[in-house]
Amino acid sequence: MDRPECPGCIERDARIAELERLVSELQRRLRELEARLKTNAANSSTPPSANPLGAKPPVVKKKSKRKRGGQPGHPPHLRQLLPGERVTRTEHLVPKTCDACQAPLPQQAGPNDPAPRRFQTVEVPPIVAEVVEYQAHARTCRCCGAVTEATIPAEVRAHSVGPRMAATLSYLSGCHGISKRGIEEITETIFGVPISLGTVANLEQEVAAALEPAHREAVDAVRRAGVKFADETSWKVWGKLRWLWAAATTRVAAFLIYAGRGAKGLAALLGEEIEGIVHSDRWHVYLQVPEERRQLCWAHLKRDFQKIVDCGGPSPFVGRRGLRIAREMFAIWHQFQAGAISRKRLQKALAPLQRRLGKTLVQGALGDDPRVAKFCLNLAELEFALWTFATVEGVEPTNNFMERLMRLAVLWRRRSFGCNSEAGCRFVERILTIVQTCCLNGRSPLSYLTLALHAHRNRLPAPSLLA
Repeated sequence: MDRPECPGCIERDARIAELERLVSELQRRLRELEARLKTNAANSSTPPSANPLGAKPPVVKKKSKRKRGGQPGHPPHLRQLLPGERVTRTEHLVPKTCDACQAPLPQQAGPNDPAPRRFQTVEVPPIVAEVVEYQAHARTCRCCGAVTEATIPAEVRAHSVGPRMAATLSYLSGCHGISKRGIEEITETIFGVPISLGTVANLEQEVAAALEPAHREAVDAVRRAGVKFADETSWKVWGKLRWLWAAATTRVAAFLIYAGRGAKGLAALLGEEIEGIVHSDRWHVYLQVPEERRQLCWAHLKRDFQKIVDCGGPSPFVGRRGLRIAREMFAIWHQFQAGAISRKRLQKALAPLQRRLGKTLVQGALGDDPRVAKFCLNLAELEFALWTFATVEGVEPTNNFMERLMRLAVLWRRRSFGCNSEAGCRFVERILTIVQTCCLNGRSPLSYLTLALHAHRNRLPAPSLLA
């Protein structure tokens, strides 16, 4: 059709084209906004507490008809008796007369008497902190009349709180999230010792300095590990955004607060040259790790597939197929974990799923939904990193191990809104490192904190965190 010569027609056509472009842009923005409205804890990293009104809970369980509590036939969970060395006092209850004939019974056990039945009660004695007062006396010389005064040693005057007390307060703060005012109240109420907020803050800085060698040891161990988990979450310093980076193995966890979420933050924790296999999500910073040394988190991927289904559009089949593949993959993985199948059988069972997923990603990339197409293209570039767990020992299909270790830090952030100083950041990252590493190794965090603080005050080598 020839282009119209009429100036009015030309203006009309230009106006129509402009309106069509505007409608197309508004439709795109509307789809994006509708997709955001459908975002919830089940299809994104949004926590359940931030779910929008009317959103389905992330986990829907069918209502059970069973009563609460232990069910008939379940194995009993009895309280374990403490060993004899932990018993403070033993009360012997000996029968005096026979229940059958009323004859007197001996106090000492005979060869045919059964072993006594045991029952233990636990009680906390009144807790009173030990207070040591140093008095520097003065004496007047009888010969010349000069007054000589004793001197309180400088190492005594340097600390008004002992290492165990300081370690206990830091443990309550770093492991259980007690605020500084809460620490102040606990110290006065339970231990009977008044303490100021400034002293609590100073003790945290001292503990942070004492834990510096252990923190460095943990970071070095994580960097050298052949398989590691990594994640990051937001943090704040005086309201300004920071990032708490974390990496862990099955024996050690390391935390680090850094200014950014980029490559420099990852390098600060794992080094410039990252070694070993890294479990992570699809955050672009981890692209610096070669694909063959990565394992993407299937738990995150499952939420991505669910979001595609919830948001609708022309390509929901990608989400539905992805969810089916994820369910089948986890079922096979659980069989492998239970020892029902070997690693060779695991790889053989996963091979069809790999082909199905690859085909789905190609179809999604060629589909009409640009958002889903972009997701499929990005995931196809990292497809090899989805299946590392099938061939490498110690690698898992999810990053849930790291997510669980991060939970303590997330709860701390939500209670305290971050830190007010860089010194506070050092305390947070180091106390989290020590507490979580001790928990992974079945070691008492309080005992280690006491040893580390005692060594720091006496200028001794710091105790090893991993020995």
